[in-house]
Amino acid sequence: MNYNFPVTKTDNPKAKPNPDTLKFGAVFTDHMFIMEYTEGKGWHDGKIVPYGPLALEPATVVFHYAQEMFEGLKAYKTSEGKVLLFRPDMNAKRTNSTNERMCIPQLDEELFVEAVKAVVNVDKDWIPEKEGTSLYIRPFIIADEPFLGVRASNHYLFIVILCPVGPYYAGGLTPTKLLVEDEYVRAVPGGTGFAKVGGNYAAALKAQEKAHSKGCEQVLWLDGVERKYVEEIGTSNAFFKIDGEIVTAPLGGTILPGITRNSVIALLEKWGYKVSQKRLSIDDVFAAGKSGKLNEVFATGTAAVISPVGELTWKDQKIAINNGEIGELSQKLYDELYGIQTGKLEDTMGWTTEV
Repeated sequence: MNYNFPVTKTDNPKAKPNPDTLKFGAVFTDHMFIMEYTEGKGWHDGKIVPYGPLALEPATVVFHYAQEMFEGLKAYKTSEGKVLLFRPDMNAKRTNSTNERMCIPQLDEELFVEAVKAVVNVDKDWIPEKEGTSLYIRPFIIADEPFLGVRASNHYLFIVILCPVGPYYAGGLTPTKLLVEDEYVRAVPGGTGFAKVGGNYAAALKAQEKAHSKGCEQVLWLDGVERKYVEEIGTSNAFFKIDGEIVTAPLGGTILPGITRNSVIALLEKWGYKVSQKRLSIDDVFAAGKSGKLNEVFATGTAAVISPVGELTWKDQKIAINNGEIGELSQKLYDELYGIQTGKLEDTMGWTTEV
């Protein structure tokens, strides 16, 4: 299907930020995509307009009952000036998985990708070209019908905004310190752990504050039932290299099916590593750390791509990982993924889409 979205250009274009001082999520481009859903009519009237405030009534359902979802992906500019997206089809599929859980109407996956491409194309001059920078893309859907009462909305907005960003963590690939969280939980079976919804992140803030108070950048979540098995690192998927084997938590409904996670597993298997998607206890992680068999720990996600871990704290125990330095495998994965994303390496996996 050929989608053509009308474009209204801003009358007041903003100055581009300095790529040397870019923070994550602080500056937004000149335009955004917006589309409505009306019960009985479906998704309609997609358009690109100047970035600006939304007019929502105080009774709007998203404010009271959190019926919403969001996604995240990035655009990169190659040295030849091409604009590349990384696996946007996967974001489209995950959008509908989240929508199904949140009683939000399904969104045509081709429409999702074309909307992203269209607004990125309008603001492609905002894509920073400095090493380690990118254009972060935030598609989201909110229920905007005004009413008080617990039911699914009859009206929604699908919006895509853009944000030129530097590294997610100020230290870039500097290994982070994690606090193993055994008081609060992120998700339980049957909940929304696999869905990309704001409630998951709001519920995680308390644990993150606790980690910061103890000198750690992030938390390592344990399962919500037994508080025994490792699940995610903050907002990212977790990987452990133990005695040469790469272990990550299985997709069982309590962790996010990360697109970077999927890509990392594919690369590792291509390179001949043993990759296991299985439950791993925190006791076994610390035992491996004390015996010298815990080779590397790293997080994967769209925002940071690969984030190595240099230290774990759990109760009164603390272990250093790879002497607090980035591991060889973490660096190799980052170089490969970032190389594919930016067009510096050949995309033999078929993962990039040109805008």
